[in-house]
Amino acid sequence: MAPKKKDKSAGKLIADNRKARHNYEFIDTLEAGLMLTGTEVKSLRNGQANIAESYATEENGEIWLINSYIPEYLEGNRNNHNPRRHRKLLLHRKEMSKLMIGIQREGMTIVPNRLYFNDRGIAKLQIALAKGRQAHDKRQVAKKRDWDREKSRIMRDKG
Repeated sequence: MAPKKKDKSAGKLIADNRKARHNYEFIDTLEAGLMLTGTEVKSLRNGQANIAESYATEENGEIWLINSYIPEYLEGNRNNHNPRRHRKLLLHRKEMSKLMIGIQREGMTIVPNRLYFNDRGIAKLQIALAKGRQAHDKRQVAKKRDWDREKSRIMRDKG
């Protein structure tokens, strides 16, 4: 029996939410599946998506991704998808309850971090339970990052 060929798009990053790392402090991260239609998957395989302004929320005991943008598939027919529709996140019951408890706390939110295809070629979304940063927190983080970078330069030059 011949070995299976790996999909060329396996492990491929589709969208990254870099702004979220700056605006939020990640408390916990999880990997969630997405309930997608066929034209959405084809559009993602073209590498087109935007999760910068999106967030996740709880509705009727389920977690939904809101305001994510997956453009229409150009070769799609009349059954093409709505680019900004709400998409259901596929999570285990324990993970959902953990997120729902986190949402109910003061200032916690669910932020999408990365959208990618895993090794099996399945679209996954890395989400984070996050707490919003104030302006002074952002400055402290930048100052610490700069100091760590300078410290590593000093250590490299002396040692």
